[in-house]
Amino acid sequence: MQTVSYADLKMTDYAEALALWQATPGVGLSSADQPERIQAYLERNPGLSFVARAGGELIGAVLCGHDGRRGYLHHLAVRPDWRGKGVGRELMRRCLDGLAKAGIDRCHIFVYHDNEQGRRFWLRQGWKERLDLEIMAMDLPV
Repeated sequence: MQTVSYADLKMTDYAEALALWQATPGVGLSSADQPERIQAYLERNPGLSFVARAGGELIGAVLCGHDGRRGYLHHLAVRPDWRGKGVGRELMRRCLDGLAKAGIDRCHIFVYHDNEQGRRFWLRQGWKERLDLEIMAMDLPV
């Protein structure tokens, strides 16, 4: 088994991370995932988003940030041949540790209802479904 290394997600990782997210069922991408928007997100949330590499190849990636009150994990994805080996758990742990160090005491994720594999992963990690809330959204002109 190859050794896995973890590092902060940087814009030099963007193309590889985007390709992984695009290839991962259950990851929803939008205009918010354009390079300039991701760069702004990383600048606002330094040291909270990560990549995993094995043999120099990107095998996992996650975006993480906070608004000063609550943390948010987005797009946690691991290449299929590396799933079940702790990569996703380690990416998540690094995000949560960083949020805790920043004084954030709760983190949210968004999981599509039909993403059964994703839902099982998050529930196994101790996350709880919030059935008392519904997410609402509004697109803004930019």
